[in-house]
This record gives sequence, structure tokens and C-alpha cells, in this order.
Amino acid sequence: MVNLKEPSTKFMKVRCNCKNEQIIFGKCATVVNCLVCGKPLAHPVGGKSQVEARVLEVLD
Repeated sequence: MVNLKEPSTKFMKVRCNCKNEQIIFGKCATVVNCLVCGKPLAHPVGGKSQVEARVLEVLD
């Protein structure tokens, strides 16, 4: 039996101020913008993402 390590990051569902809901990755490499209004939702900070939007849920 092989023991696999669980991933340390997850996908997140976030909501922008314009009410758009979008799924982003927890460790983004570039700035993630809202697909509707273009406002930055998250930007990379040393491996993990600095999320600027409201996190609705963390997806498995």
C-alpha cells in the first residue's frame, strides 16, 4: 500500500465586489483578475496567494 501525501493547496471559490463568483487556485503564480470587472482578486506572495476578494468556500 502506497501512502500518498495530501496536496497542501486547494481551489477556492471567491466573490468579487461586482458579485461575480470565480474559482481560483490557492497558489497563483500571476495576478488573478475578475473576469467581469477586471479587479485583482489575488496576487502571488511567496508561494501562496494573497486573496483580495471574499472567500466563499474552499474546494477539495
